Amino acid sequence: MFKQKAGEKLIELLIEWGVDHIYGMPGDSINSIIEPLRKAQDKIKFIQVRHEEAGALAAAAYAKLTGKIGVCTAIAGPGAIHLLNGLYDAKLDKAPVLALTGQVESDLIGSDAFQEINLERMFDDVAVYNQRIMSAEQLPTVVNQAIRTAYAKKGVAVLTIPDDIPRFEIGSEARETSSIIVKQDVFPHREDLEKAKDLIGKAESPVILAGRGTHEMREELLAFAEKIAAPIVLTLPGKGAIPDEHPYCLGGLGLIGTKPAYEAMQEADTLIMIGTSYPFTGFLPDHAKTIHIDIDPAQIGKRYPVDAGLAGEAKTTIQWFLENVGRSEHRQFLEQSQERMKRWWSQLDTQEAKESLPIKPQRVIRALQHVAADNAVLSVDVGNVTVWMARHFRMTNQQFVISSWLATLGCGLPGALAGKIAYPDKQVFAVCGDGGFAMTMADFITAVKYNLPLVVVLFNNHKIGMIKFEQEVMGNAEFGTDLTNPNFARYADICGGVGYRVEKEEELLPAFESAVRQNKPCIIDVIVDANEAPMPAKITLGQATGYAKHMVKELFQEGKLDLPPL
Repeated sequence: MFKQKAGEKLIELLIEWGVDHIYGMPGDSINSIIEPLRKAQDKIKFIQVRHEEAGALAAAAYAKLTGKIGVCTAIAGPGAIHLLNGLYDAKLDKAPVLALTGQVESDLIGSDAFQEINLERMFDDVAVYNQRIMSAEQLPTVVNQAIRTAYAKKGVAVLTIPDDIPRFEIGSEARETSSIIVKQDVFPHREDLEKAKDLIGKAESPVILAGRGTHEMREELLAFAEKIAAPIVLTLPGKGAIPDEHPYCLGGLGLIGTKPAYEAMQEADTLIMIGTSYPFTGFLPDHAKTIHIDIDPAQIGKRYPVDAGLAGEAKTTIQWFLENVGRSEHRQFLEQSQERMKRWWSQLDTQEAKESLPIKPQRVIRALQHVAADNAVLSVDVGNVTVWMARHFRMTNQQFVISSWLATLGCGLPGALAGKIAYPDKQVFAVCGDGGFAMTMADFITAVKYNLPLVVVLFNNHKIGMIKFEQEVMGNAEFGTDLTNPNFARYADICGGVGYRVEKEEELLPAFESAVRQNKPCIIDVIVDANEAPMPAKITLGQATGYAKHMVKELFQEGKLDLPPL
């Protein structure tokens, strides 16, 4: 009687869970997994990346974009180590990811064998589930448990698989478990709802701070804002929850935010935080009554004192308020905030229209806005580009993916790879600085290899730009931030893609219009002004409650600066 090998069962289970692709690099300690994966390529694709970090970042981005588990694989030792950055990105942004790592053969474990490291210890902090496969019979149960836990806890599951085990046949004593996801509805206690309802009823200047947890509830969020006359401020992961130019939207908050959002927070008497555990509390109101809605009770009151905590799903909780809260007649604060936002957009329009040489980064965002489809995927890297995109790109129905909590450089291109695999019929852009792109640029070849016609928008200022301004804000001399870059457009051509080098204003929009018509991966290498400050500059978390808050007050409150210099 035919007995299935453990490696074959592993791939079969992944397919049962709906996994249709895996990011990774083949190698000696996972070849016993790669072979059954090769045989199942009609059902589950292997995406060969050029660096395991890019594979893990792509898996994390795929999970953020789709809600489905992202899967990556690597060999023991160096390959597994390379996964860590992307896995920590998934952990901090609460994205379900499965990492399959090789290990030396079972009888060599503990002998200081070639490429042997203690993987269980190494992955212990990053993973919500972390196990070494001990036998072929154990594998099916543990695989199901790993994926189930990654979904349930919205985190990283790691399976370390000694190289010999996938080759063993599974005996009849192996236990059978189920490859299913079981969901639950989480709803706050009635007494907490009533307390929050009472606070909302007394509010005259309420503000909603909407995070990533509000992305699937646009209609409810806007209806709630209209009913209680509250403008909506968006966290960075919350960007896109509602259209940026919607009358109720005040844009982002803090060091990448808008002046109207800052002013609204200063004047608010009631703050309603929905689906966010916002870390930069120095930008939140000093004396407002606060309501915090989050599906995870551990997040409520974690960073900022609250008067009413509601542990439940944001959408169903807001639906309760829509049915039980009366329409507010205090609408002066909302209307004042809306007028401020109209002036802010007008100022941004002026800034984006200003022609100069070198090209201003804001002009690049305007060109991207001109060609980006309503349903485009925008994978944004970390750095000054984060500021320009957060502040200037007007989201409608696009998807915005970024490394928000880890804020790791190099996430832009892997996120775009994942975006194009997830949504092959959509426009996909990687919006990167030269520093971030150079960290993972080898995987532009991956886009070429798998015919993924994404567009890399590259802000090239030959600087680690955000660090330059951080140093200057601290009163230090700029040091160690200069970059020596290649011609990235020529690099695209050499890789088999299409490159555009943009150094003049008149070249900018034609390059964008041509790139989105191509059926190949493209790089638009734009030389931008290195001295254009992303004001207010990024400050560390510790400084955000002190110096950064003081700086923003000085710039915004005292009228010294409405916007970054024109």
